[in-house]
Amino acid sequence: MALDTIELFIEDKEGDGIKAISFVKDPAIEENWIALSKQTVAFKSIDDEKRVVVGIALKPNMEIFRRKGDYEFNVIFSAETVKKASHLYLKSLNSNNATLEHEKDATGLSVVESWIVEDIANDKANGVYNLGAELGDWCVMMRVDNDEVWKEVKDGTYLGFSIEGAFSDRKIEASKQDEVMTEERAEELLLIPTEELTEEQAKEILDLIAVSLK
Repeated sequence: MALDTIELFIEDKEGDGIKAISFVKDPAIEENWIALSKQTVAFKSIDDEKRVVVGIALKPNMEIFRRKGDYEFNVIFSAETVKKASHLYLKSLNSNNATLEHEKDATGLSVVESWIVEDIANDKANGVYNLGAELGDWCVMMRVDNDEVWKEVKDGTYLGFSIEGAFSDRKIEASKQDEVMTEERAEELLLIPTEELTEEQAKEILDLIAVSLK
């Protein structure tokens, strides 16, 4: 039996939005970060080890499994919500709010760069950091001035980011979910210059056109 899909979104009301970014062992978006140091990534501007990590904080239209008691379901964020959440996070001055495994507040962790991927081929998320980011992904760079946490980042204790916040929600009917995801994916693909399309992306466009003609 297919699981329900719940869309999480931000209403213009007090309290909604991302409050903190957590360092976790098992990131929900299934993407590990890159721990930047002199040994792992070469930067012309780096002389000493830079205590920063770069990764994807949130991806649009990716189903994330959740469970409340016996109820199992997936949640998704639209591209619009991902962008709105990233902007509101900074606007609310939450860039120094961080936790470990969503349980313990952590000091000395700060978001120093935040951006939405708008050009897959030319975005530094892929060109420099090789994150495999897609259009609409929210990427962040965090500086780690906490010695204990940095040690655990380097030894592989923490592998990625996970967001914390308050969102409104609504259940998406299966047919509507497919329609929404198809439309948003088509919009993403059409933003890619024709000469930069991969063979897989070109095939996906043809498949989406075929679906729309049914």
